[in-house]
Amino acid sequence: MRRLTEAGIRILDRNWRCRDGEIDIVASDGDALVVCEVKTRRAGPYEHPMAAVRTGKADRLRRLAGRWLERNGGPPPGGVRIDLVGVVVPDRGAPSVEHAKGVA
Repeated sequence: MRRLTEAGIRILDRNWRCRDGEIDIVASDGDALVVCEVKTRRAGPYEHPMAAVRTGKADRLRRLAGRWLERNGGPPPGGVRIDLVGVVVPDRGAPSVEHAKGVA
């Protein structure tokens, strides 16, 4: 989350839930609403976290963003963007964090 706030993104909600699922982070970046999926993986033979958001997950995040907007005043002038934060945790040392904007 620190990576996002350092980039000037303001956190509005964390772990927001409704009957259709959960959004890890809801934020604003200027006049855009940002729905952010956070994926964490241990270093090793596993799939990289940045590869984890496929079509089905992106569609669900869009639906969840619509639900959040219904409950929180409608769409912002800058639209809605889906971002991904990927965290790789090594056996030793600091985690590697990547932030990709507009992944879906």
